[in-house]
Amino acid sequence: MIDIHALSGAYAVDALDDDERSEFERHLAECPACQAEVASLREAATLLAETTPVTPSAVLRDRVLADIATVRPLPPVVEQQHQPAIGTVTTLTSHRESRRRRRVVPFLAAAAAVIAIGTGGVVYQAVTDEPPTSSTEQVLEAGDAQRFTVDLDGGGTATVVRSRELNQAVIETHDMPDAPAGHAFVLWLGHDGVMTQAGVMPQGADQEVLMSGDAATATSAAVSLEDADTNPTSPSDDVVASFDLST
Repeated sequence: MIDIHALSGAYAVDALDDDERSEFERHLAECPACQAEVASLREAATLLAETTPVTPSAVLRDRVLADIATVRPLPPVVEQQHQPAIGTVTTLTSHRESRRRRRVVPFLAAAAAVIAIGTGGVVYQAVTDEPPTSSTEQVLEAGDAQRFTVDLDGGGTATVVRSRELNQAVIETHDMPDAPAGHAFVLWLGHDGVMTQAGVMPQGADQEVLMSGDAATATSAAVSLEDADTNPTSPSDDVVASFDLST
């Protein structure tokens, strides 16, 4: 026998026959949980009806189709053509459930297609179950990534990771002491001896910061200690880390 609660989805999309609808409506009058679910499903169905079709980009379409190819489909539902075996009872309820599934599944598939196309930006994330890769992660995982590490006074290390292909660099710190009160660690990239500000290190011993500026042609990098209320155009004499990126 079917769990009466399981009919809420079919009821919301008008996929029940008259007998099933009457039975479920009697249950619905006394079940707050089903009332809430039906209201929610009907709201979703209304939103789908108002959705404007959007043609997905070729890149999105190819990405989705490629990801779908990696998903193992469920086996098809095959209706038995032979008579039930002796001792097997085929109930009217089971026939109704089979018909209900055949009516509801196409609706759900169509709804999924509308959502996928109408919210194209979400498709990749939903299919792959992975968050988008940040710019920092792209640099750290780049195939051409170069790493330049120096030891810091007082312990700890700082590493500049540079990808010429991405034209970006990231500085990683481990066990780096915080800047004194009223001061900040400022990042620099150097080109032919000219240093250009590339960001500010946040407080915290372990950080990963994407540096701004042209990293591909940079020949040096540095971290200097500066007054927090200034906007320096060149490093002070208090350089806490210096990197040779010329290799």
